[in-house]
Amino acid sequence: MPASKAGIGTHFLRYSGGSILVMLAGLISFPALTRLLDNTQYGILGYYETWLMIAVAVAKLGAQHAIIRFYPYAGADSDRMARFATNLFLLPLLVSVALWSAAMLVLVCVDYFGGARFSPVLWLALASIPLLVFVSLVQMVLRAGEHSGVLTITRVSWRWLELVTMLGAVLLLERSALAAYGGKIVAALLVISFYVYWIRKHLVFNRESLDVSQFSAAVRYGMPLVINEIATVLLISIDRLMLKGMLDDFAVVGIYTIGYSLALQVSMLMHAALSESFVPVANGKYESDGAPGVRQLKAKVLLPMTYASIGIGAAIACVGSDALQAISGADKAASGPVFAWIGCMYALYPLLDIAGYGLLLHKRSMTVLAITLAAAASNILLNLWLIPTVGMMGAVYATVASYAALAVTAYLLCPRDLRAWLDRRALTLALVSAGAFVLVVAGSGLFGLHNHWARLFVAGGLWLLLYVLPVLLLDPRVRGMVPLLNRFATGNRGN
Repeated sequence: MPASKAGIGTHFLRYSGGSILVMLAGLISFPALTRLLDNTQYGILGYYETWLMIAVAVAKLGAQHAIIRFYPYAGADSDRMARFATNLFLLPLLVSVALWSAAMLVLVCVDYFGGARFSPVLWLALASIPLLVFVSLVQMVLRAGEHSGVLTITRVSWRWLELVTMLGAVLLLERSALAAYGGKIVAALLVISFYVYWIRKHLVFNRESLDVSQFSAAVRYGMPLVINEIATVLLISIDRLMLKGMLDDFAVVGIYTIGYSLALQVSMLMHAALSESFVPVANGKYESDGAPGVRQLKAKVLLPMTYASIGIGAAIACVGSDALQAISGADKAASGPVFAWIGCMYALYPLLDIAGYGLLLHKRSMTVLAITLAAAASNILLNLWLIPTVGMMGAVYATVASYAALAVTAYLLCPRDLRAWLDRRALTLALVSAGAFVLVVAGSGLFGLHNHWARLFVAGGLWLLLYVLPVLLLDPRVRGMVPLLNRFATGNRGN
């Protein structure tokens, strides 16, 4: 049943605060695990995690999307809620478990009779599939029912529990991917125990409400979105599978995964949090004010975003490798270029993504799916060419090129009345200031410093001096976003 109604601002604050706490746990677990696990073990973890994401996306049967779409928001009486719970939650979960059980039986036979001898980490990953499907469906029910408080608390608790159990298993048992994965499952089981209690308390299932046609309609609605989800997973993670398949070295996969994992923290900071706040507001603006309202919103968002993306991108490009080694240790130096390239890409990607947002406003979801599939396919093709040619860095170049193609294509296909561009003054000032910073860092070599923390400290000072200060001095619109600086610049020191 729905929660007592809270305002959209309350939901936004809860989700935003939860995302920050989840990201903080990631920033703690990343350096800890990269120091405790060697490249091979980290590669094993990343490799099977990729297969797990693909398997879970398929196993959910699109039910998570159907829950959001067909939740009985208005007039949620007991009969409608029972039909919803039975046909859109319980039935998809049972079908998913049945399919998983059949697949497990086949794999057990292949392992036992065929002599395949699958990795223990693979068995743990397979065992976690129904657990993660259940968690996903419960979380969608919580989201649809506007239980933002419960959802945020459990998501944050899960991530921090995972941090404790994974690190505990690695420290107390053995420094291996197997121990880390075991810790993940323990954390998931603890959260699931609460979710089972919540579902039993709030949802009612009965045979009288069973309606296979409602389940079939939900699957027909959700499966195209599953394809898009799988394409997105492939775009992000196919490199790990191809590196293992083409180079047959988990250590290389680990080097790549470490750099990419830190880059994903940049994505969460620069893109994920922004999208969660921008997309619903843009949808509302389009409904109330049409295309002009959306373009006005984009202009407001893109001004500070231009300075942030270009500034952070330049910093990562120059000293991203130092940052990774300072966090993870000198033995992870080979992952530095991976983070520098992909982190810079993730810093810049939101600019075109926001400027070209509009296809979904025109309900052209199939176009978005086609673009994502094309980007994933281009990533695969480029990997086939570049990995044998230049090794691991070929996967990096393929990822950057595919994301660039994705962003440019989406921008060009955005309806003209919704398409925006970056403010010329802001873009010029950001590029000139970033160029000055890059030239000084490259030309000085950071004064011959070798300690990574010292290099970061000096680079940070140069970034403030050569990038941030010119932006604040030469663009009063940016100063206006910081009230204290704006009052100082205008000489208004009054109360």
